Amino acid sequence: MDNNIEEKLEQRGIKPTAMRILVYDVLHRQKKAVSLVEIENQMKHVDRSTVFRTLKTFQDHLLIHSVDDGSGAVKYALCDDDCTCTIDDQHIHFLCTVCGQTYCLKDLPIPHLDLPEGFTFESANFVVKGICAECKR
Repeated sequence: MDNNIEEKLEQRGIKPTAMRILVYDVLHRQKKAVSLVEIENQMKHVDRSTVFRTLKTFQDHLLIHSVDDGSGAVKYALCDDDCTCTIDDQHIHFLCTVCGQTYCLKDLPIPHLDLPEGFTFESANFVVKGICAECKR
């Protein structure tokens, strides 16, 4: 387990409880965005509502972002340390149509949006669907 988890949580204004440390650790070990069920499956004897509340707290404090990739389950991934979840921090997500995994393509920002006057940005969801490198092999 990463020794800096408590520090990372505190930097975002989150009290580092045992459950929050465990959920952060699960997310930190992922190379892809994961659903609530996938998080639960990696933890023993956890209450779904407690994990969901933890994810909501993380999202409210800009520690994670959520992805609605069209698969029917919202997926979650850690934000970069300097992320403020503005449009400039948003990136493209890739949903593999074979294995169902969702990947954060952090090096591919979403296209710049010029919103009409009076419109305010809150979030963006840009998902590309196809076959991931693992499934293509």
